[in-house]
Amino acid sequence: MNTTNTLYSDQQQIATLASNKVIRNTYVLLSMTLLFSALVAGISMSLNLPHPGLILTLIGYFGLLYLTSKFRNSAAGLASVFALTGFMGYTLGPILSSYLSLPNGSQIVMNAMATTGAMFIGLSAYALKTRKDFSFMGGFLMVGILVGFVAGLGAIFFEMPGLSLAVSAMFVLLMAGLILYETSNIINGGETNYIMATVTLYVSIFNLFTSLLHLLGATSANE
Repeated sequence: MNTTNTLYSDQQQIATLASNKVIRNTYVLLSMTLLFSALVAGISMSLNLPHPGLILTLIGYFGLLYLTSKFRNSAAGLASVFALTGFMGYTLGPILSSYLSLPNGSQIVMNAMATTGAMFIGLSAYALKTRKDFSFMGGFLMVGILVGFVAGLGAIFFEMPGLSLAVSAMFVLLMAGLILYETSNIINGGETNYIMATVTLYVSIFNLFTSLLHLLGATSANE
């Protein structure tokens, strides 16, 4: 019995050490990609580069996401992560420029950035401290993101601003859930690849920030 308990305890310690390593590597890489993405966004803004458009954005995003997933266990995966986050930073630059051109644009951007940071830190800290298992949210999040994505495309093609705002509000909730889910997934050993964990958290932060920008911008315009 003592031998069994000792073996189980050792296995738990090994699993904890492994998850801690993934968490540490994920947050280091996430910090680097966020800084790189912000740098590219700043360059895109300073050069007044145009937005690539919906089609090219989707092709670039899903193409680079595929490469990252394919090479996630090699150095090429790291290069793909920076290519993906750099590309998303480039697409963000023109969006930020359009908001900053508004009378209170700086306040909108800063509020969206502060809210995004506070939500990410708060949700991550909660998941890390409680170590709760949020794997049950996986199916709901997958369906919700798919529905939101399709609805978002419909709002763009059919020019429905009301639906667009509803999709943004939906994505704020979905991305908050995704942060909890992915952090829990890392802690409990469901995600052992820090490159893919970084991509998931980066996409969550990116979509959370842009959704908040949209909502705060619309609220400000109606005041």
